[in-house]
Amino acid sequence: MQKALFLDRDGVVNKDKDYVHRIKDFEFQEGIFDLCRMANHQGYLIFIITNQAGIARGYYSERDFILLTKWMLNDFRREGCFVSKVYYCPYHPEYGNEKYKRVSAFRKPAPGMILKAAKRFEVDLASSLLVGDQETDIEAGINAGIGKNFLLYNPEKKKQSMDSRAIGIKSLQEVVSFLALENKIES
Repeated sequence: MQKALFLDRDGVVNKDKDYVHRIKDFEFQEGIFDLCRMANHQGYLIFIITNQAGIARGYYSERDFILLTKWMLNDFRREGCFVSKVYYCPYHPEYGNEKYKRVSAFRKPAPGMILKAAKRFEVDLASSLLVGDQETDIEAGINAGIGKNFLLYNPEKKKQSMDSRAIGIKSLQEVVSFLALENKIES
């Protein structure tokens, strides 16, 4: 069994600018590459798990999302980071056409994306970490049985609230520091 780092995309991997789907609008979050290099170095698999309701709402297509994802993963590789897989949920329970308007076990706070990764890659969820910027991310992590769930505070989010089951952080550097300390303890 392997440990993994699960990352939300908008707000964690990149700055959240509402329905980011074009390369020109994509801005990596400060510290994301340091975090991923550290996690890879310590043997963590990395997964990006993201709700993409913009697809259901018709703001952009799955093809647009896939093209942006390929570009993003190339930047991760250039920075010396390996992301094992990106899981996304294009569905929404209230918006979209018959293809996308549905309840899905993959839409956070449901743990479907995490559980799928855990099964396919033999992940020990209790030894794994999740970094999200919304309560739904944290709920998905807790629902899946992830051991440590970090909530990245974003002062621009009006509806963000602290979940007492999460470890509140103000920057990704705090997770890097956590991993460094964990490594010292294991050594």
